[in-house]
Amino acid sequence: MNEAAERSRLLLQEEGGDQESLLLPQVTGWVIINAIASGQDVGPYTGDGSIDIKVYNIFPLCLVYRFLDRAAIVSPVDMKGESTDPWRLCTITQVEELKILIRMFPIWATTIIFSAVYAQNSSMFVEQGMVLDKRIGSFNIPPASLSTFDVISVIIWVPLYDRILVPVARKFTGREKGFSDLQRIGIGLFLSILAMVSAAFVELKRLEIAESSGLIHEKADVPMSILWQIPQYFLVGAAEVFTAIGQLEFFYDQGPDAMRSLCSAFALVTVALGSYISSIILTLVSYITTQGGDPGWIPDNLNEGHLDRFFWLIAGISIVNFMVFIGCASRYKYKKAQ
Repeated sequence: MNEAAERSRLLLQEEGGDQESLLLPQVTGWVIINAIASGQDVGPYTGDGSIDIKVYNIFPLCLVYRFLDRAAIVSPVDMKGESTDPWRLCTITQVEELKILIRMFPIWATTIIFSAVYAQNSSMFVEQGMVLDKRIGSFNIPPASLSTFDVISVIIWVPLYDRILVPVARKFTGREKGFSDLQRIGIGLFLSILAMVSAAFVELKRLEIAESSGLIHEKADVPMSILWQIPQYFLVGAAEVFTAIGQLEFFYDQGPDAMRSLCSAFALVTVALGSYISSIILTLVSYITTQGGDPGWIPDNLNEGHLDRFFWLIAGISIVNFMVFIGCASRYKYKKAQ
């Protein structure tokens, strides 16, 4: 360590740390700008050991992303001033909280695809139901009303999870909650893949019946009950119980103490981003598959299209996303309890 670094030390500022950390965008800017601006070597202050012990017990991966540590180095210039400019110097707490957010980002990103799958509840699942037989006796079922089975699935799975799955899992994992938050998210992502596979098989069967009934070129309902869609709605509801709730618990437990409410809100951002991604995929599929005058996968007359291929595409993307999630989750280090 050079002479300038030897005269420097890391600053631990307890007062005001929680209030400042609530200003997430501003604090993030402080840390990054200070890290870039600092030209000194990085090393934790261990003069009396107090800072090293306190911070490292709270943040086990303090040595990761050492570049950001530059933002918390006190230079001789800083030591002359009575007040600290946050654009020149950040506290260790602020730096370490940003590191936590960076570590959580890959997990957050992999849950966006789940929201894209969930968006099919109110879009392509309904379109598929529009060309199925909606009659149950003398009653016609509105296709959009089948999303009720998503809610029913949640109502069934929540007590089933708490009363049966958690006690059984606790015997094998030794955890009080049975599954870790990441395991719960992973199970939900896997179930979302099964939901897309189920929807694809239903569509394959529908097209087969449409062809055998001579309805390929007719914009008419296929003599196949709309109730065949129940499994895909049920699977989406089960996936929601695992992924959505696991995601909220993960961000609340693992987020910085002063940002727990804000981190929980991050989980809800994936809902909006997932809807956007679903719309983008649908737009690209419609554009690419209609080149050359072809009707495409999702034409106005679904009997002439291949909606099943769209579901297979979403399932494939979900599988890739699931593999990425496994890689990120296996490397994630949980924050130690204080």
